Amino acid sequence: MPTPPPSPDGQPPGSKLERRVVTAAQAALARHRHVSPLLLLSALGWLPGNVVDRWRQGRVPELDRSAAVPPSRLLEALEIFGRWARDEGLQPDEVDYLAATRDRRPLRFTTDGSPEIERAYRTHWASGALSQTARARLLQRQSTPPDLVVHSAVTNWTCAECGETGELLVSEDAQTLCLTCTDLDHLVFLPAGDAAMTRRAKKASTLSAVVLRFNRARKRHDRLGLLVEPAGLDSAERQCLGDEAARLHRRERDRERRADQDVTLTARMTEEILRLFPGCPASRAEAIAGHTGLRGSGRVGRSAAGRAVEQDAMTRAVIASIRHEDTEYDQLLMAGVPRAEARERIRTDIERVLAGWRSDA
Repeated sequence: MPTPPPSPDGQPPGSKLERRVVTAAQAALARHRHVSPLLLLSALGWLPGNVVDRWRQGRVPELDRSAAVPPSRLLEALEIFGRWARDEGLQPDEVDYLAATRDRRPLRFTTDGSPEIERAYRTHWASGALSQTARARLLQRQSTPPDLVVHSAVTNWTCAECGETGELLVSEDAQTLCLTCTDLDHLVFLPAGDAAMTRRAKKASTLSAVVLRFNRARKRHDRLGLLVEPAGLDSAERQCLGDEAARLHRRERDRERRADQDVTLTARMTEEILRLFPGCPASRAEAIAGHTGLRGSGRVGRSAAGRAVEQDAMTRAVIASIRHEDTEYDQLLMAGVPRAEARERIRTDIERVLAGWRSDA
């Protein structure tokens, strides 16, 4: 049955929840060409990413216990989602969810463990436009168990089994365990930084684990490296030594390509700034473009709008330059004037410079 037409205001039909579910599912499908219950419920804000991560790591017994809404609400959304997926002609695939623990045990979504509901959670829906080969690759990728995770300690701790401590720990079944008690103490640490070495060492190791450390300032986990088998590390080192010259050449070629892209981007930005502000000196326009488009700066020129050389982004870059170069804004900040007040004080100065630059007289 085809999906009913949208309402006059452009919203999907049905209840408020149905509209939310359908809108989120359509967005996920358009972006990924497949959609899963976890992807949907996370998009709705009911399953935060940190909750799903802890569940995948085996630290949460059942997922529905930690959701932001009652289990009945989750089921209501799943029923709507299933009807929508079937009406859209999407192709179902059942995916195995395994914990990031040594035993790779199956994960449970619900407290009561109903087979029908568990199956609904495990069912992913793929676009009918995907080929059989692409769909098979997608299913294989989705069914791959997550990496084992080891944490670098940020507080004092003791192993729940042996009472020892150490730099690295494993969280499993609501317990904190050492590497020896989890049979990971034979692995060696490979620091992050060399992508080829990491990829090859992991591939050559039967057993490996990602090492994470919680960054309190950023409130996220940073990846420190990988625990791999000694033989896997030896194999990776031999491979990397064998093609080191080729990898160095490739990195240099990539660096030159990125530099060329930056030169092209700066030229396009300069051209657009001079088109918008013909009275701006050419050297100043080039300086503004180079500053705002600096790779890794996080400035407006590195945003999607900046790289697309959109008019609003270029105007904001010009205003930022005038604010710092042609007004007393920085001095006001150093004098302790609040940022909002300082901006208000220099507003007239910025408008005066902009007016002069907009004119080519």
